[in-house]
Amino acid sequence: MALVEMVMPKMGESIMEGTILRWLKNVGDRIEEDESVLEVATDKVDTEVPAIQGGILTQILANEGDVIPVGQAIALIETNGNATPAPVSESVAKTEVNNAVSVASPEAEKSTPTPNPPVSSETAPELSEAKPKPTFEGRFYSPLVLNIARQEGISMAELEKIPGTGSEGRVTKKDMLEYLEHRQETPEVNAPAAEVAATPVSAPAEASSQPIATPEPAITATTSQPAISVTGNVEIIEMDRMRKMIAQRMVDSKRISPHVTSFVEADVTNIVMWRNKMKDAYQKREGENLTFTPIFIEAVAKAIKDFPMINISVDGDRIIRHRNINIGMAVALPSGNLIVPVIKNADQMNLNGITKKVNDLANRARMNKLTPDDLSDGTYTLTNVGSFGNVLGTPIIMQPQVAILAVGAIKKKPAVIETPQGDLIGIRHFMFLSHSYDHRVVDGSLGGMFVKRVSDYLENFDLDTKI
Repeated sequence: MALVEMVMPKMGESIMEGTILRWLKNVGDRIEEDESVLEVATDKVDTEVPAIQGGILTQILANEGDVIPVGQAIALIETNGNATPAPVSESVAKTEVNNAVSVASPEAEKSTPTPNPPVSSETAPELSEAKPKPTFEGRFYSPLVLNIARQEGISMAELEKIPGTGSEGRVTKKDMLEYLEHRQETPEVNAPAAEVAATPVSAPAEASSQPIATPEPAITATTSQPAISVTGNVEIIEMDRMRKMIAQRMVDSKRISPHVTSFVEADVTNIVMWRNKMKDAYQKREGENLTFTPIFIEAVAKAIKDFPMINISVDGDRIIRHRNINIGMAVALPSGNLIVPVIKNADQMNLNGITKKVNDLANRARMNKLTPDDLSDGTYTLTNVGSFGNVLGTPIIMQPQVAILAVGAIKKKPAVIETPQGDLIGIRHFMFLSHSYDHRVVDGSLGGMFVKRVSDYLENFDLDTKI
């Protein structure tokens, strides 16, 4: 028998940590290779983690709700003798020994560095005056931590003073949220300290570097509001984790990006006629539905190649132009939440390839089978509000992207048709396109020309297109 260490897997290029939602197996349970052992949540998706080898789950090293860095041990599996075990990390193997030594030997306890205790908002001023906070120069910061710091106006000097509970003192998402909670509470709870700071008394340089308030603080659920009177005629519903995440991201996007929306009405009669002609044959041949979404995505990908400056993101004062055209599509889940899987390199696929990818991602999204990689690296987003019968919508940008397109319901309308014999009145199929964009970097000319180009590609769709 041998012990194999099960670690927190890397679930995407930018994923540096995960939160344990639920253990699906208990200590002593026998598990098969690739059988799901626990559920893990990242800032992108919730997913199940399979066992790397079969055996018996002998020890669980992390509790539900813990935020665990990628690569850290979360469980031990006892395998049979034929398996080739991965070496158990030295930190896991010596955990119990070190704990026993630190309790039994006072000298060992003195020599072992202890983590800094959490500083409450009431004692923070006294500690900052008596002794400066330790710095952690050269420490690694995950993209998620840096993004939170950038959005909350935390400077690098301030970030280096935040104690980290991760591996090698690394700051985790949980550390950032706890720090921000104390940071927001300090001006309110510690009123005497605020009065002292207002007087013309020399203060330590460190205290002056701590911003009392950001110019545009994020709007969160903790913002003080008048108490709501609750009677027996209402139902209180707690937001689930995904809804909380969506709410915060939507608020952040409106705070970060000045939204502007341009509208174009497109005649999509050719697309409707072509799909009506092809959908039954495609269903019979491929066993899949042929929807309008792949056609919209193909048109967007073509327009992005014509206007590459719409395929960008913003990082401070820098504009990052992406060469890959990765188009996210918003998918409504049975729970009522929304998720945005990404079709990567959409410009390199033909219409049949896009159709299969759209169907695959939509089906797996509704079954909660998406992976973090399915949701990463999007550069532009499409949302189909027409699927709910809406003719118009003003979508909110997916950060750090700078634009998003909403397509409305297709409606029949009377229209003037130009022919060589003269103008005629006929019935045509029309659809509104709503293009929201970040006015910091996308002006009205670019935003308007882009959505008009998408409209042109849709109106000029070839009725002889093969799929």
